[in-house]
Amino acid sequence: MGHNPDLDSSGTAGEPKGVTGSHIEQTSSNLEANVNLEAKLKNPLEGLSRVELLSRVETFCAEKNLTEHLPLFRKGALIAQSPDNYASISGPEALDDEEKAVLLKEVEHKWRLPARLFLTIATCSIGAAVQGWDQTGTNGANIFFPNYYGIGGDTAREKLLVGLINAGPYIGSAFIGCWLSDPINNWIGRRGVIFVSAHFCIWPVIGSAFCHTWPQQLACRLLMGIGMGVKASTVPIYAAENSPAAIRGALVMSWQMWTAFGIFLGTAFNLAVFNASSNVNWRLMLGAPFIPAVPLLLLIYLCPESPRWYMKKGRYPEAWKSMVKLRNHPIQVARDMFYIHSQLEVEHQLLAGSNYAKRFVELFTVPRVRRATLAAFTVMIAQQMCGINIIAFYSTTIFKDSGSTEFQALLSSFGFGLVNWLFAFPAFWTIDTFGRRSLLLFTFPQMMWTLLAAGLFTLLDMGTARTALVALFVFLFAAFYSPGEGPVPFTYSAEVFPLSHREVGMGFAVATCLFWASVLGITFPFLLDSLGTVGAFGLYAGFNLVAFIAIFLVVPETKQKTLEELDYVFAVKTSKFMSYQCTKALPWFIKRWVFWQRNAKLEPLYEFDRIKEAEKERRAEEERRAKETGTITSTATGAELDEKKGLSHVNAPNA
Repeated sequence: MGHNPDLDSSGTAGEPKGVTGSHIEQTSSNLEANVNLEAKLKNPLEGLSRVELLSRVETFCAEKNLTEHLPLFRKGALIAQSPDNYASISGPEALDDEEKAVLLKEVEHKWRLPARLFLTIATCSIGAAVQGWDQTGTNGANIFFPNYYGIGGDTAREKLLVGLINAGPYIGSAFIGCWLSDPINNWIGRRGVIFVSAHFCIWPVIGSAFCHTWPQQLACRLLMGIGMGVKASTVPIYAAENSPAAIRGALVMSWQMWTAFGIFLGTAFNLAVFNASSNVNWRLMLGAPFIPAVPLLLLIYLCPESPRWYMKKGRYPEAWKSMVKLRNHPIQVARDMFYIHSQLEVEHQLLAGSNYAKRFVELFTVPRVRRATLAAFTVMIAQQMCGINIIAFYSTTIFKDSGSTEFQALLSSFGFGLVNWLFAFPAFWTIDTFGRRSLLLFTFPQMMWTLLAAGLFTLLDMGTARTALVALFVFLFAAFYSPGEGPVPFTYSAEVFPLSHREVGMGFAVATCLFWASVLGITFPFLLDSLGTVGAFGLYAGFNLVAFIAIFLVVPETKQKTLEELDYVFAVKTSKFMSYQCTKALPWFIKRWVFWQRNAKLEPLYEFDRIKEAEKERRAEEERRAKETGTITSTATGAELDEKKGLSHVNAPNA
């Protein structure tokens, strides 16, 4: 790693830190004592001499029973140390033409992958679709089952019970499923967890179709929620650990897209079975979500186990066999395995002396981690405040109450599911170009006015125009949600926590999201009954405004930031960040985008942003002078440097 201007010769923190004159707080936490270890995770092999590196390789192969692959690991370690310079490796470890061609191909054709990896990707996509369909089972059934169970009246008790049945999966997830993920993963691995969770998404779901009382239905949905929580906390990790770096981001992003696809399938199935007997259609709607869980159950053990999990357990020969199925060539296997091993050594040092309970407490006591917890909590609870799940849970009920026939209500819900899925695709391009914070700040105002408009149009006289306009603005609401608040919370929460607190932090964030989803599911029938459709939509439009303000004040941008830069970002006190947003960022936005003052400049908050801005201006000046004089400078242009950085990222080993 190059010289870090923020560290003095002794490696201790010096000037500048995240903000001019501001330091990362010193605490007794294990986290704060290991900032340099966090930085080493960027590439733990950088800075080692060739002799030292190859000596480590020999020790590694001898200790892990991988001696037969020693020549490959010697090459792989040198590639992992400097991913862009593999062609210049000399001596006995020089790569042959086939190995060079393989490494070039993974950059130029990143989706040319082994069949078993495609099977893994498909299986993870099915796991996400299960999640989405599970959410929509009660959407259509809500207009049928309350009367059958004798809870279809207007009393507070009956409204509470309907809400409780809708919220059951989220209660099971938030209080049990999410928290079981960590120990079960430790005991039986990623595949084992997904296999077990698939059973919870099959048998209780089938059982829900045969329930004759509301307590039976509630019990089935609570059990289903346990499977949902464990699966939601595991499938994205499994996909990321098995994937090459070049496509890992796309796979983490795809969780939201395929969850949206599951919601679409659920709304389509609800529409398809509408004309069945009135005592059968809602049972089919509740029981159908088991369908995608069956291929998940059957396929998961045809997929290789996570090599990283094997390595954490010290089962390196099995990790080799697993990785061979996930890569095109043994040279990639050796490179990725040695790199992962080196990272695991750093992680072991970082987590030494810590435990799960201590790390959970530190989510709220260590300043840097507490600010990350606040930001993750904000984006997660905003997903419930925006109102998307009042549509996912109750859209059929809402459309019916606003004057639609039962069939029209189901048809409108189908349209919502389709829009929600299709508009998830733009997130692949926008989340890393516009940034997480920018997407949220743009889409929340749009969700606010579209939801408010949908509510106001329910005041029109009954008729086709009213139905069409309400549906239109609900669809527009979904179109703004899907590339913004849809994918951002899980992506953001997964990256803001330092490695030492990432699993417990992500567990807390997911549990927060699902807990408030359960609160929403329980309370919405009361809101709909007391406020009507226009009042309920207006209330959630107001919640969108509250969420927008909270994001503006406490959620920093994390796009394309390194581990070290994130430490600086969350070193800034919340009060200082809020002051900057109100006194610097907001006035600049008004000058630039309201009064169109193109010369308005925003003063950077972080010192590393000041350095980047100065470097950008220097490059622009050099290019301007070069064009004026007609000479070619030896300095690469900003675009060339960015392209090189991009290739370096794509060619980086699997973490």
